[in-house]
Amino acid sequence: MSKEVRNFNRRYAKEYNIFRSIFYMSFLYIVVFGFFNIFYNYKVIGRENIPKSKNGNDKYIYAANHVSIFDPPMVVMAALRPVAFMAKKELFEPTEKLSWLVKRLGAFAVDRVKPEIATFKTVKDIISTNWTLGIFPQGGIRPYGKLEDIRKGFVAIARAAKADIIPVAIADWNGYPKLSPFTRRNVTIKVGTPISYKLKEDEIIYEWSRQISELANYENCAPLPESMKNNETVVAN
Repeated sequence: MSKEVRNFNRRYAKEYNIFRSIFYMSFLYIVVFGFFNIFYNYKVIGRENIPKSKNGNDKYIYAANHVSIFDPPMVVMAALRPVAFMAKKELFEPTEKLSWLVKRLGAFAVDRVKPEIATFKTVKDIISTNWTLGIFPQGGIRPYGKLEDIRKGFVAIARAAKADIIPVAIADWNGYPKLSPFTRRNVTIKVGTPISYKLKEDEIIYEWSRQISELANYENCAPLPESMKNNETVVAN
Protein backbone atom coordinates (compact mmCIF):
# COMPACT_ATOMS: atom_id res chain seq x y z
CA MET A 1 0.00 0.00 0.00
CA SER A 2 1.50 3.35 -1.05
CA LYS A 3 2.08 6.01 1.57
CA GLU A 4 -0.21 9.03 1.30
CA VAL A 5 1.66 12.20 0.31
CA ARG A 6 0.96 15.09 2.65
CA ASN A 7 -0.45 18.32 1.26
CA PHE A 8 1.65 21.09 2.82
CA ASN A 9 -0.91 23.81 2.18
CA ARG A 10 -2.20 23.08 5.69
CA ARG A 11 0.22 23.33 8.58
CA TYR A 12 -0.58 23.65 12.29
CA ALA A 13 0.58 25.80 15.20
CA LYS A 14 2.13 22.79 16.95
CA GLU A 15 4.58 22.45 14.03
CA TYR A 16 6.08 25.85 14.85
CA ASN A 17 7.34 24.79 18.25
CA ILE A 18 10.49 25.60 20.22
CA PHE A 19 12.47 22.79 18.57
CA ARG A 20 11.74 24.02 15.04
CA SER A 21 12.51 27.57 16.18
CA ILE A 22 15.91 26.52 17.54
CA PHE A 23 16.69 24.64 14.32
CA TYR A 24 15.58 27.64 12.26
CA MET A 25 17.64 30.24 14.12
CA SER A 26 20.68 27.94 14.23
CA PHE A 27 20.40 27.53 10.46
CA LEU A 28 20.17 31.31 10.10
CA TYR A 29 23.22 32.23 12.16
CA ILE A 30 25.46 29.31 11.17
CA VAL A 31 24.55 28.52 7.55
CA VAL A 32 22.89 31.64 6.12
CA PHE A 33 25.11 34.31 7.67
CA GLY A 34 28.15 32.09 7.11
CA PHE A 35 27.31 31.72 3.42
CA PHE A 36 26.71 35.43 2.87
CA ASN A 37 29.83 36.43 4.77
CA ILE A 38 31.88 34.27 2.38
CA PHE A 39 30.22 35.01 -0.95
CA TYR A 40 28.67 38.48 -0.62
CA ASN A 41 29.34 42.06 0.32
CA TYR A 42 25.97 42.56 1.96
CA LYS A 43 24.33 45.23 4.07
CA VAL A 44 21.06 45.28 6.00
CA ILE A 45 19.54 48.75 6.24
CA GLY A 46 16.40 49.90 8.06
CA ARG A 47 15.96 47.31 10.81
CA GLU A 48 14.91 50.22 13.04
CA ASN A 49 11.71 50.40 10.96
CA ILE A 50 10.58 47.07 12.43
CA PRO A 51 8.42 47.95 15.45
CA LYS A 52 9.85 46.80 18.75
CA SER A 53 7.98 43.82 20.11
CA LYS A 54 6.38 44.28 23.52
CA ASN A 55 5.44 40.66 24.11
CA GLY A 56 7.11 38.72 21.30
CA ASN A 57 3.80 38.10 19.54
CA ASP A 58 3.40 41.20 17.40
CA LYS A 59 1.81 40.36 14.06
CA TYR A 60 3.67 41.34 10.90
CA ILE A 61 4.02 39.98 7.40
CA TYR A 62 7.30 40.53 5.57
CA ALA A 63 6.68 41.19 1.88
CA ALA A 64 9.67 41.41 -0.49
CA ASN A 65 10.47 41.72 -4.17
CA HIS A 66 11.74 38.51 -5.73
CA VAL A 67 15.07 38.47 -7.59
CA SER A 68 16.62 35.09 -6.71
CA ILE A 69 16.28 31.83 -4.79
CA PHE A 70 18.24 33.48 -1.97
CA ASP A 71 15.48 35.99 -1.21
CA PRO A 72 13.86 34.01 1.67
CA PRO A 73 17.07 33.80 3.73
CA MET A 74 17.79 37.47 3.00
CA VAL A 75 14.38 38.47 4.36
CA VAL A 76 15.12 36.46 7.50
CA MET A 77 18.49 38.20 7.81
CA ALA A 78 16.53 41.44 8.05
CA ALA A 79 13.82 40.13 10.39
CA LEU A 80 16.12 38.15 12.73
CA ARG A 81 13.21 35.91 13.74
CA PRO A 82 11.58 32.73 12.39
CA VAL A 83 9.65 33.46 9.19
CA ALA A 84 7.37 30.90 7.54
CA PHE A 85 7.26 31.49 3.79
CA MET A 86 4.49 30.90 1.32
CA ALA A 87 5.96 28.74 -1.43
CA LYS A 88 4.86 27.18 -4.69
CA LYS A 89 3.56 23.64 -4.28
CA GLU A 90 6.22 22.19 -6.61
CA LEU A 91 8.84 22.82 -3.92
CA PHE A 92 7.17 20.19 -1.74
CA GLU A 93 7.37 17.36 -4.28
CA PRO A 94 9.52 14.42 -3.09
CA THR A 95 11.71 14.79 -6.19
CA GLU A 96 12.50 18.44 -5.46
CA LYS A 97 16.10 18.78 -4.18
CA LEU A 98 15.24 21.43 -1.58
CA SER A 99 12.03 19.75 -0.42
CA TRP A 100 13.45 18.39 2.85
CA LEU A 101 14.84 21.76 3.90
CA VAL A 102 11.83 23.79 2.75
CA LYS A 103 9.50 21.65 4.87
CA ARG A 104 11.67 21.78 7.98
CA LEU A 105 12.05 25.54 7.76
CA GLY A 106 8.29 25.87 8.10
CA ALA A 107 7.26 26.89 4.57
CA PHE A 108 3.75 26.05 3.35
CA ALA A 109 2.33 25.49 -0.12
CA VAL A 110 -0.04 28.08 -1.53
CA ASP A 111 -1.91 29.21 -4.61
CA ARG A 112 -0.76 32.85 -4.72
CA VAL A 113 -3.40 33.84 -7.28
CA LYS A 114 -6.37 32.42 -5.35
CA PRO A 115 -5.49 31.37 -1.78
CA GLU A 116 -7.42 28.38 -0.45
CA ILE A 117 -9.26 28.10 2.86
CA ALA A 118 -6.41 25.89 4.11
CA THR A 119 -4.01 28.78 3.44
CA PHE A 120 -5.92 31.14 5.72
CA LYS A 121 -6.15 28.51 8.45
CA THR A 122 -2.40 27.94 8.22
CA VAL A 123 -1.74 31.69 8.35
CA LYS A 124 -3.81 32.08 11.51
CA ASP A 125 -2.04 29.13 13.14
CA ILE A 126 1.40 30.54 12.36
CA ILE A 127 0.49 34.04 13.53
CA SER A 128 -0.70 32.56 16.85
CA THR A 129 2.89 31.48 17.56
CA ASN A 130 6.10 33.51 17.86
CA TRP A 131 6.71 32.99 14.13
CA THR A 132 5.75 35.43 11.41
CA LEU A 133 5.01 35.21 7.67
CA GLY A 134 7.04 35.88 4.54
CA ILE A 135 5.44 36.62 1.15
CA PHE A 136 6.64 37.54 -2.33
CA PRO A 137 3.74 39.48 -3.91
CA GLN A 138 5.24 39.11 -7.40
CA GLY A 139 4.85 35.34 -7.16
CA GLY A 140 7.88 33.85 -8.90
CA ILE A 141 11.24 35.42 -9.63
CA ARG A 142 10.81 38.46 -11.88
CA PRO A 143 13.27 40.43 -14.03
CA TYR A 144 15.25 42.88 -11.97
CA GLY A 145 14.23 46.54 -12.00
CA LYS A 146 10.47 46.47 -12.54
CA LEU A 147 7.52 45.79 -10.25
CA GLU A 148 4.72 44.17 -12.21
CA ASP A 149 2.39 41.17 -12.06
CA ILE A 150 1.73 41.79 -8.37
CA ARG A 151 -0.60 39.16 -6.92
CA LYS A 152 -3.40 40.54 -4.76
CA GLY A 153 -3.52 37.47 -2.53
CA PHE A 154 -0.99 38.92 -0.07
CA VAL A 155 -3.49 41.65 0.84
CA ALA A 156 -6.23 39.12 1.65
CA ILE A 157 -3.78 37.14 3.76
CA ALA A 158 -2.65 40.22 5.70
CA ARG A 159 -6.26 41.13 6.41
CA ALA A 160 -7.16 37.61 7.49
CA ALA A 161 -4.20 37.61 9.88
CA LYS A 162 -4.85 41.24 10.95
CA ALA A 163 -1.14 41.76 10.40
CA ASP A 164 0.57 44.89 9.10
CA ILE A 165 2.96 44.48 6.18
CA ILE A 166 6.67 45.27 6.39
CA PRO A 167 8.21 45.86 2.93
CA VAL A 168 11.66 44.37 2.37
CA ALA A 169 13.60 45.42 -0.72
CA ILE A 170 16.34 43.24 -2.20
CA ALA A 171 18.51 45.91 -3.84
CA ASP A 172 21.81 46.11 -5.74
CA TRP A 173 21.70 42.37 -6.45
CA ASN A 174 24.31 41.48 -9.05
CA GLY A 175 23.98 37.74 -9.31
CA TYR A 176 24.68 34.35 -7.80
CA PRO A 177 28.04 33.55 -6.16
CA LYS A 178 31.19 33.29 -8.22
CA LEU A 179 33.61 30.47 -7.57
CA SER A 180 36.59 32.70 -8.34
CA PRO A 181 38.80 33.20 -5.27
CA PHE A 182 38.36 36.49 -3.39
CA THR A 183 35.43 37.50 -5.59
CA ARG A 184 32.21 38.54 -3.86
CA ARG A 185 28.85 39.61 -5.19
CA ASN A 186 26.87 42.57 -3.85
CA VAL A 187 23.42 42.87 -2.31
CA THR A 188 21.67 45.31 0.01
CA ILE A 189 18.62 44.36 2.08
CA LYS A 190 16.45 47.37 2.92
CA VAL A 191 13.53 47.39 5.34
CA GLY A 192 10.69 49.85 4.75
CA THR A 193 8.03 51.20 7.10
CA PRO A 194 4.98 49.10 8.08
CA ILE A 195 1.81 49.34 5.99
CA SER A 196 -1.54 49.01 7.75
CA TYR A 197 -3.64 45.99 6.79
CA LYS A 198 -6.70 48.21 7.37
CA LEU A 199 -6.12 50.17 4.17
CA LYS A 200 -8.00 49.50 0.95
CA GLU A 201 -6.61 46.78 -1.30
CA ASP A 202 -5.34 49.14 -4.00
CA GLU A 203 -3.79 51.41 -1.36
CA ILE A 204 -1.83 48.52 0.17
CA ILE A 205 -0.59 47.35 -3.22
CA TYR A 206 0.45 50.84 -4.26
CA GLU A 207 2.17 51.66 -0.96
CA TRP A 208 4.10 48.38 -0.98
CA SER A 209 5.12 48.99 -4.61
CA ARG A 210 6.10 52.59 -3.88
CA GLN A 211 8.35 51.67 -0.99
CA ILE A 212 10.01 48.75 -2.78
CA SER A 213 10.56 50.89 -5.88
CA GLU A 214 12.18 53.70 -3.91
CA LEU A 215 14.34 51.37 -1.82
CA ALA A 216 15.48 49.13 -4.70
CA ASN A 217 15.47 51.73 -7.48
CA TYR A 218 12.73 49.89 -9.35
CA GLU A 219 10.17 51.08 -11.85
CA ASN A 220 6.80 51.15 -10.08
CA CYS A 221 3.98 49.91 -12.31
CA ALA A 222 1.20 50.16 -9.69
CA PRO A 223 -1.29 53.00 -10.38
CA LEU A 224 -1.86 55.62 -7.70
CA PRO A 225 -5.32 55.10 -6.14
CA GLU A 226 -7.73 58.03 -6.21
CA SER A 227 -7.96 57.92 -2.41
CA MET A 228 -4.20 58.50 -2.05
CA LYS A 229 -3.64 61.34 -4.47
CA ASN A 230 -3.52 63.88 -1.64
CA ASN A 231 -1.34 61.74 0.58
CA GLU A 232 0.99 59.22 -1.06
CA THR A 233 2.62 57.88 2.09
CA VAL A 234 0.46 55.72 4.35
CA VAL A 235 1.95 53.63 7.14
CA ALA A 236 0.59 51.43 9.90
CA ASN A 237 -1.18 53.00 12.84
